[in-house]
Amino acid sequence: MSDLPATPLLDTVKTPDDLRKLKPEQLRQLADELRAETISAVGTTGGHLGSGLGVVELTVAIHYVFDTPTDRLIWDVGHQCYPHKILTGRRDRIRTLRQGGGLSGFTKRTESEYDPFGAAHSSTSISAALGFATANRLSGSPSKAIAVIGDGSMSAGMAYEAMNNAEAAGNRLVVILNDNDMSIAPPVGGLSAYLSRMVSSREFLGVREVLKRLARRLPRPLHKAARKTDEYARGMTMGGTLFEELGFYYVGPIDGHNLEHLIPVLENVRDAEEGPILVHVVTKKGKGYAPAEAAADKYHGVQKFDVITGAQAKAPPGPPAYQNVFGDQLVKEGQRDPTIVAITAAMPSGTGVDRFAKAFPDRTFDVGIAEQHAVTFAAGLAAQGMRPFCAIYSTFLQRAYDQVVHDVAIQNLPVRFAIDRAGLVGADGATHAGSFDVTYLATLPNFVVMAAADEAELVHMTHTAALHDSGPIAVRYPRGNGTGVSLPETPQRLEIGKGRLVREGKTVAILSLGTRLAEALKAADVLEAKGLSTSVADLRFAKPLDEALIRRLLTTHEVAVTIEENAVGGLGAHVLTLASDEGLIDAGLRLRTMRLPDVFQDQDKPEVQYAEAGLDADHIVETVLKALRHNSAAVPEGARA
Repeated sequence: MSDLPATPLLDTVKTPDDLRKLKPEQLRQLADELRAETISAVGTTGGHLGSGLGVVELTVAIHYVFDTPTDRLIWDVGHQCYPHKILTGRRDRIRTLRQGGGLSGFTKRTESEYDPFGAAHSSTSISAALGFATANRLSGSPSKAIAVIGDGSMSAGMAYEAMNNAEAAGNRLVVILNDNDMSIAPPVGGLSAYLSRMVSSREFLGVREVLKRLARRLPRPLHKAARKTDEYARGMTMGGTLFEELGFYYVGPIDGHNLEHLIPVLENVRDAEEGPILVHVVTKKGKGYAPAEAAADKYHGVQKFDVITGAQAKAPPGPPAYQNVFGDQLVKEGQRDPTIVAITAAMPSGTGVDRFAKAFPDRTFDVGIAEQHAVTFAAGLAAQGMRPFCAIYSTFLQRAYDQVVHDVAIQNLPVRFAIDRAGLVGADGATHAGSFDVTYLATLPNFVVMAAADEAELVHMTHTAALHDSGPIAVRYPRGNGTGVSLPETPQRLEIGKGRLVREGKTVAILSLGTRLAEALKAADVLEAKGLSTSVADLRFAKPLDEALIRRLLTTHEVAVTIEENAVGGLGAHVLTLASDEGLIDAGLRLRTMRLPDVFQDQDKPEVQYAEAGLDADHIVETVLKALRHNSAAVPEGARA
């Protein structure tokens, strides 16, 4: 007998085709190896951990039972897809997760045929799977579409809109509800309580009982023989009423870590002739890794960490994060004004609202993953005389744009929007970038749109928003730490629509909105060294514009450049419109706009992303010099090289 260790099963599985060659009794070992590989990979790269660990067995079972990629597997949100990526031909690149040029932290259509639908926002999976399933039915294909959706994602109305229309897909649609009693923060609302009652009121279903319940969904030769046992099982106390009213055949709850139960249940779901079917599996976020199981957020998102101890790499001491600066100032505003309330959509710690919640739990509302509701709820509060702060990431506020327009802007209600993660966000990539909020808000009548250049400005703008009662107002700020400026002890109420001149020169004017101000000042130093006297303005407001300041800068400088962390249609477009309306362009104005490029940028370090976008000091200098070369007489000798 050889003393050589056996080859790990995971080494033999390159794709799900290899997985399906294994014997059922080998799957437990494979799942254990897959969990260990996931922990090791995320320990190297950082990223989402707990959610992936919770679905290891489910991932193995789905790929073992269903014929992926012909059967379409759609992960809701996608942050739990790392084990899926390892099993679908990407193990050799798994330690490039969320890195520049590496694998996305979410599912991505261009990355693999096993990712049929890209996702990084919540609650889209059932709608997408319904589309795949309906297309299969219309084309006569027997292939399935499987949506795996977490309990937190079921707080969004979109999931129910899809379920309400799912019956027409028939047996080609399978929805797996991954019930781990945890999204990022503990789930909220009636559905969470409903699922908890279902789980707590009964034991997990054994495989025999599940097969009884699935009897009439089985192929017809088995239907009649199983009818009586099915009727018996259906008469037992069960908890799927809500889902059955929506047209689903409900099965569960099933232990999502018990492969001996999962495999036969999914096989029978796969072979059922009627549908759609919802399988309710109960899992544990962070399963199999003690530090994750013990953590309050089950290690939802982690930095690089020591796999043995679970200790995460600590960032060096530095300035406070923008979200915490906002949260702390909001607490101060709440102490001053009892009508101030805070609303967040399942992101209390990510937005800093958790700090307000500790101080004022009765005035804090986490509505779950329901941004549309959050905005209209805030509108209702404002209409009744409260002063609501609606704190939502820029990328997620996009999901509520109709409510922003119809329920807030048209009615001119003083809802205060705290827009976190504005601009490029690094490792989360294109799906989480806050690239469009200036464009989609500054076009709306009645809106005030501010952008903080640093953490001190964020304090002033939060205070200004708290006192603003004449209509909707928004303040945007980036992900990450501030610049290190001192925070003001007494915040200022800013004059609406008034910017500030940070540096005054004569030849070049740089008009900055947001945190590109630091790069604008670096560029000004370089330009001064080249003999080009440079003004730098922090406009503060994208709407209303400080027209007097802009007009003065445009008419007294050889060249003017706008710069913003936003796509086309934002500050630059509004300044160009002002210049056009006033005939300044006809007078020979050299005005250039710098904004995010018209592409969805992949993940990388933020400083790399901004350099690629052309929004750093070097590119500002280059833009100025190119503009001046069109008027060579205005360029000093030392600047022409």
